[in-house]
Amino acid sequence: MIRRAANEPQDCSASAGLRLATERVCAVMDPHILEATLKLHIREMRERLEQAAGIARAAQTCAEAGNLDKAVEIALDVEQLIYEVNTFLNAASMMNRLGKT
Repeated sequence: MIRRAANEPQDCSASAGLRLATERVCAVMDPHILEATLKLHIREMRERLEQAAGIARAAQTCAEAGNLDKAVEIALDVEQLIYEVNTFLNAASMMNRLGKT
């Protein structure tokens, strides 16, 4: 087994090859950095959701005016924003969960 310096982070996964759980030394994220990062992720989520809501309003306006093809075309523009929101949500959830351990 390769030993690392005491201050060097280790792979803490079960597949890392460490024999005992007591041999696992994992770095913990600084609480202030964790808080700032979570706030940033949530702000980014809100901004993208606001953009998506604006796009949805535009699509609704087109639909109500009878132009359904254009409404669907516009509505599809929210896809990337929703993907990004989901990514930020997953990252925030994971960091929050890991920050409590």
